[in-house]
Amino acid sequence: MDDVVIVGGGHNGLVAAAYLAKAGKSVRVLEKLSHVGGAAVSASPWEGVDARLSRFSYLVSLLPDRIVSDLGLKLALKSRSASSYTPNGRSGLLVERSPGAATVASFEAVCGSLEDWERWQRWYADLELMAEALAPTLLEPLVSREHLRVHVDKVVRGRLWEQVFERPIGATLQELFDNNLVRGVVATDALIGTHSSLHSLRANKCFLYHVIGNGTGEWKVPVGGMGGVTAELERVAREAGAQIITGAEVTSVESDGKTASVTYGDTTAEARFVLSNVAPSVLGRLRGLEVHDAPGCQLKINMLLRRLPELKSGVDARLAFAGTFHLDESYDQLETAYLESAAGQVPSVLPGEMYCHSLTDPSILGPSLRGHETLTLFGLHLPASLFEGRNTELRDELVQRYLDQLNAHLVEPIQDCLAVDAQGNPCIEARTPLDLEEELGLPGGNIFHGELDWPFAESDDQVGKWGVETDVDNVFVCGAGSRRGGGVSGIGGHNAASAVLERI
Repeated sequence: MDDVVIVGGGHNGLVAAAYLAKAGKSVRVLEKLSHVGGAAVSASPWEGVDARLSRFSYLVSLLPDRIVSDLGLKLALKSRSASSYTPNGRSGLLVERSPGAATVASFEAVCGSLEDWERWQRWYADLELMAEALAPTLLEPLVSREHLRVHVDKVVRGRLWEQVFERPIGATLQELFDNNLVRGVVATDALIGTHSSLHSLRANKCFLYHVIGNGTGEWKVPVGGMGGVTAELERVAREAGAQIITGAEVTSVESDGKTASVTYGDTTAEARFVLSNVAPSVLGRLRGLEVHDAPGCQLKINMLLRRLPELKSGVDARLAFAGTFHLDESYDQLETAYLESAAGQVPSVLPGEMYCHSLTDPSILGPSLRGHETLTLFGLHLPASLFEGRNTELRDELVQRYLDQLNAHLVEPIQDCLAVDAQGNPCIEARTPLDLEEELGLPGGNIFHGELDWPFAESDDQVGKWGVETDVDNVFVCGAGSRRGGGVSGIGGHNAASAVLERI
């Protein structure tokens, strides 16, 4: 009998496996695909093209330094040279990583004054203080809402708790900033992977996790792509003694609360504990329960370019695309796109954001691609329901529409910059929520495995727990669907391993 069987070999499952194996426990990881990593992988989508793109998840913010240190991970995470650029006709809003004269001039040009810039500085200074206070708690047992509020109030002045946790983020942004474009740049962190109005607290939860990662909120580029993160986790887990089996699709999980059995293929593994790194709804079906999925809402487009295009604004493309390039993401455009998509319509204007991985990490491109660049686009407010019955048709339509919207800001069409594969086809691929469900097993393509939760206990009986518990004493959730899960963080894996080690 194993001490622990882990269902799913995504990054969180590997984190849990590494912690438990290092603690001397016998661990078996079961992954249905031919490789581990889940959505955190590097690969070339195009035949004969020597590139290692982060095809699905693509940036790292929430991974704590503590996990990297505990597990001895040899990772390189690099800062981007710019935070963001948002085109606005013949000008644009540039936010440097260390804001200087160019950022100040940009705010003045777009806003007509420096009032929003001054408010921006105060807002993000407060958020950074909150991040420093909250980030360490994500690797600790849950505390009450009031305990966490007091903890935050000790380090952050004014109304920040109310603004982030109690009042819809949209109302806060409308109060804080006058400019619609500035509001939108801030608001996008509340909508990545979340289909929500900015006037719902669902958006606040998404915003919170996007700005507190590792105590800074900075989103960094993994050297070697996301597959570099997975490869390191697999290495340390195997070296610690974890058994990792690929091509092992789990078909059932049974437990009486003391021992469990996990069936895959013709094999049934017995274990003292089961950790689930699949979505909670998938675990429910494996246990024979009636469950409901929470579908995803995004389109991912990957491109390989022979060169970066020139911008009509005259801003250097190597600066504009190094950070997050916001495409039609003003506050009003974001809210309109949500309302239209919630009504079952494809948004009339598609909000999206892009960045160029290879500007920060050229190692993902082979020697034959010298001078080439990657471009990744993440489209918002495109729920899975829009694609049902017309996935291929709508995917192709949206790719063309996104390229057209981008071209409005370029001197030359982006199509003229695309590289080609061995058959002469343009190097561009897109993945919808339904594609993610088919290829990765994510129900409805939800990149967070379900709805995000607040990082505190919702009831008194949850205080002191890890946010990974289920209704069965020896079955835990270790993936993105755990409380404080979501994103490439390893937090769910760490917390599930901690819950096991308390009991074993």
